[in-house]
Amino acid sequence: MSTTTRDETRAQLPDESAFLRPTTIDDDHEPSEPTATLVITGRNVEIPDHFRIHVGDKLARLERFDPSIQRFDVELHHERNRRQSKNCQRVEITVRGKGPVARAEACAENFYASLEAAVAKLQSKLRRVKDRRKVHHGLRTPTSVAEATAKAEPDPAVDGDLSHLLDNSVDNWDGSMPEPVGPGRIVRVKDHPAVPMFVDDALYEMELVGHDFFLFHDKETDKPSVVYRRHAFDYGLIRLA
Repeated sequence: MSTTTRDETRAQLPDESAFLRPTTIDDDHEPSEPTATLVITGRNVEIPDHFRIHVGDKLARLERFDPSIQRFDVELHHERNRRQSKNCQRVEITVRGKGPVARAEACAENFYASLEAAVAKLQSKLRRVKDRRKVHHGLRTPTSVAEATAKAEPDPAVDGDLSHLLDNSVDNWDGSMPEPVGPGRIVRVKDHPAVPMFVDDALYEMELVGHDFFLFHDKETDKPSVVYRRHAFDYGLIRLA
């Protein structure tokens, strides 16, 4: 296991309680180390050794969900907002391997609590992906999302006549964005790579990233499509006609 710790600034953390070790930690426990590379970066934070060891111990437990994990990137942020002084220690974790990138972040009063919450989110994502793999490699063939949604009841939130939302034809759009006027303006534009994939692959990526929807190019139908979360553990599928 290769571990790198970078403190990108020399600024002292103003409150030492940000790294106060919880009393629930067992001092007799022998901490584990991940086999994957671990890089810990502090932004406006000096990272103590006891926290670095704790991070490695926590992330090592995630490798059982995906042995192909190659690298963990952990970023610590001290957000200097006095109005959020009780909730300003942020931990961001990025997991890289052979598959899609998985991310999770959390914010709390101290870095130990933030790490605990972020790891719990990652564990939930990786467990769901692992369970999906077990189903696909089992004796029965699961119903694909495309098949399940083909006969599903229309979703009033997304189905129906949407022509009232289209004031101008896409064919006549010149690619320019309107000037921002007041609140509700577009503040970010992101280009998404249109790599053809099957619906199940899109679900896999959505689960790892942790979003509620995923835009993709359906390889089976050759149409732009979106998978999204519905109630409980169900999914929805939207295709452009």
